[in-house]
Amino acid sequence: MRKLRWLLAILLAFSLVAAACGDDDDAADSGVDAGDDADAGDDADADDADADADADADDDADADDDADAGDDADAGDDADAPAELVTGEGVDADEMVIRVGLNTDLSGLFAPLTTKITDGQLAYWEDLNANGGIEGWTIEPIVIDNAYDVPTHVENYEVFSGGGDESVVMLSTSTGSPHTAAIAEDLIDDEMFAIPLSWYSGWADPSIGQNVFEVQTNYCIEAMNGVSYLAEQFGNKVAIASFPGDYGQDGAIGAKVAAEALGLEVVYDGEAAVVPGADQTPVITGIVESGADFVWLTTNPGTAAELLGGAAAGGFTGMWSGNSPTWNPALLNTGIGDYADTNYIHSTYTVLWGVGDAPAMGDMISVMEELRPDAPLDDTYIISWIQGRITEQVIRQALANGDITRAGMVAAANEITVDLGGLAPDQNWGGDANDGVVRESYMYDVDASVYSPGATVAEGGGTGYTLLEGPFVSDTAAAWEYEPCFKAS
Repeated sequence: MRKLRWLLAILLAFSLVAAACGDDDDAADSGVDAGDDADAGDDADADDADADADADADDDADADDDADAGDDADAGDDADAPAELVTGEGVDADEMVIRVGLNTDLSGLFAPLTTKITDGQLAYWEDLNANGGIEGWTIEPIVIDNAYDVPTHVENYEVFSGGGDESVVMLSTSTGSPHTAAIAEDLIDDEMFAIPLSWYSGWADPSIGQNVFEVQTNYCIEAMNGVSYLAEQFGNKVAIASFPGDYGQDGAIGAKVAAEALGLEVVYDGEAAVVPGADQTPVITGIVESGADFVWLTTNPGTAAELLGGAAAGGFTGMWSGNSPTWNPALLNTGIGDYADTNYIHSTYTVLWGVGDAPAMGDMISVMEELRPDAPLDDTYIISWIQGRITEQVIRQALANGDITRAGMVAAANEITVDLGGLAPDQNWGGDANDGVVRESYMYDVDASVYSPGATVAEGGGTGYTLLEGPFVSDTAAAWEYEPCFKAS
């Protein structure tokens, strides 16, 4: 029944998106290969572990047998392997099931983006489980919709952190910056960690996000890189416009850090001036009248389309870019398509579908072609795979440590550097934040000539981007001493 509930939730979310959201649609390795990358040279031993798990199926409840399965998967470490596997909430030791939670938006502001990311992560676990799981353990994803609402997110967390059949050992997705901030202290109290679907710069600060393990670079550094790149190409006058809050102002502040470091002129400062759903005429007018060489946005795609369209109608000819997920290639099918094709450059945190030679890309595409052939072709599945790879490698380390409790997962995550297979820079969280924070990002030309509108995964094609630079670090970002850029008052 639980699996049926999340399948129905996904189907309902897609129907809601199709009916209500239209073109405001945002924006690797298979599970087995992700594990192979993390434990290179252990392929044969992993097969041994699967065989042992099958042979001992009747003894799943025996903790010593479980530990032996883990020992087989890590040949050479037998002498140091734990004698007993410690389990807790979120683990069904009898059935060898480990549950992970996705506190995600299936019906709210970012649902067009996050329904796809969620579905991609489900495909990741389906593939991994079909190929033996993790040392014989099945990973069961528990999906609950937060509707991009903070109180709902907190209510969902109470379910995930409880002791029922929807309890989990970690959150492989926690969608939203203020949403994740609302549970940050609870994560510490419950000795559990979350992977945020949010690139807020504060997560790397242990006083803000001790158990929130950030992924890729943050909005602030991304903006430093993006503004630096644009200034080199297009000129020294920049207009800035953003949503208020952890997302919008984090990006806007990063843009200003770069402008000050580079001696740029901020000819329009619209930090926090873009209020979702409000009349954007004042912002559009400010941009058009600014004479900016380029604009840096931190919004969502629908609002970006409104700003680009209004400014183009007003005669603005400058370039545009912004924090991901400000842009989505579906906008190429709208009235701003031609304008964006020549005037928009996309900034983001990862490689994109089929672009470049990331080792994990081919396997990710193969799995999606097999398990989700009719899904829309989209770059968001790279995020799904990154979340999956991190979660898998943390679980593998926890099993090797003999502790798959929530606290054991936190300890394991702090011990490792996760191998992201070239989909994004590898990452770790155990050291000093200034040393560990990721500073690389990517710049892509929005390119209608390589866009396949309406294509499915099986049909293939392009998602509308040509790589310009990345992963790269600007001089400003390299020299920046880490601190959270935006701090809520």
